[in-house]
Amino acid sequence: MLVLITYDVSTEDAAGKKRLRKVAKECQNYGQRVQNSVFECIMDSAKAREVKEKILKLIDKNKDSLRFYYLGEKYKNKVEHYGVKESFDLEDTLLI
Repeated sequence: MLVLITYDVSTEDAAGKKRLRKVAKECQNYGQRVQNSVFECIMDSAKAREVKEKILKLIDKNKDSLRFYYLGEKYKNKVEHYGVKESFDLEDTLLI
């Protein structure tokens, strides 16, 4: 299923900047960045729970915000993109 992970980490101090880098790095392990604090990830529900627990340990719940949107298996007709930074199909073959 497609899971959209969004976050807003307070960067008012050095600890916040460090948390922001850690959250972004963790999200990059599971999907593609489509906006500064937005990642599209293809994963099953077990993996989504695992990722959520990892990221929840990184954020400060009194200063930061984390959202997961579960768009399901038939997400392609639910996502529209306009403008720059076209993304790639997460389920397509990737050649390096």
